[in-house]
Amino acid sequence: MDIEDCSSHTKLFGLVLSGGKSTRMGQDKGAIQYHDLPQREHLYNLLSQVCTRTFLSIRKDQTDEISTDIDTIIDLDKYKGPFNGLLSAHSIYPEVAWLVIACDLPLIDLNAINQLINLRDTSKIATAFATRESGLPEPLAAIWEPGGLTRSIDYLEHATSSCPRKYLINSDIKLVFPREDIVLMNANSEEDYREVMSKLEAT
Repeated sequence: MDIEDCSSHTKLFGLVLSGGKSTRMGQDKGAIQYHDLPQREHLYNLLSQVCTRTFLSIRKDQTDEISTDIDTIIDLDKYKGPFNGLLSAHSIYPEVAWLVIACDLPLIDLNAINQLINLRDTSKIATAFATRESGLPEPLAAIWEPGGLTRSIDYLEHATSSCPRKYLINSDIKLVFPREDIVLMNANSEEDYREVMSKLEAT
């Protein structure tokens, strides 16, 4: 899959969500090195290979930590949780679709990302990965179409929850099951970190 392939649909931009506080991990999840680079930079490089443009979604206080070679979008702090980064990006580029990957997915790789792109359904509001075990959409390993993000703003005005998964569960989306569920493993704690490292060392 190359950049030109994305142009057959709505333009596809990449977004690495790395503005969380990483409370459970005890350190910035985006700065952890699993692949010889800070994870946020590793994912940024992966998405840059398949998207027209790629951005790192960050908090304002993270600005000094990021190389000037990396394009960033600073959270506007209008929404809670992951929607903060998603809709901050959407507000700047409202006409594009966003391939969103959270920085706590250390085992996702280019093959999985290409699978998601190749199975994208632009008639849905999103194309999201889901594990076979849960069957539930992974909103932070997904392609969000612009219409879906626009509609989510109205959803957030009336919903009791700001959870993007709940929004996708109740919306018209396409689910994609990765070839291996392990690529969707979240690393949110020191125990998760050790498990990820053991899996990487075994490959």
